[in-house]
Amino acid sequence: MCKPDGGTSEPVASGRVLDELIRAARKAREMAYVPYSGFRVGAAILGKSGRIYTGCNVENASYGAAICAERTAFVKAISEGERQFDHVVIYSSVPQPVSPCGICRQFMSEFGLDTPVTMVGEGGAAITMSVGELLPNAFQAEDLSK
Repeated sequence: MCKPDGGTSEPVASGRVLDELIRAARKAREMAYVPYSGFRVGAAILGKSGRIYTGCNVENASYGAAICAERTAFVKAISEGERQFDHVVIYSSVPQPVSPCGICRQFMSEFGLDTPVTMVGEGGAAITMSVGELLPNAFQAEDLSK
């Protein structure tokens, strides 16, 4: 997978598993509730257990109350006991891959800076970066004790 800086980052999930994650994220995207923006996003997360958790973005008339697909999937996984993750896939409704927002980057960093994130656009283009690459100098739990 190509990274924006021209390098490559090999995803942890590969072959059949990565294809399954991409299909799951694309399917989740179709469930998005987006009456205001029309911008559909789906996410699929591979837990260490091997289970796949999905989520979609859900908008609200009070824009600040909206939740992104990535956090939806993570909250589902965490609420079911999963705490470690092997891979995240984000599938958007536009041709090019779309990066997670800042809140989602911070949220994902809580569960591993090394976790690969594959961003896929409707046109099939994909970019894989780690959470740490997406959020350099992340605020972490150890920063609370400083």
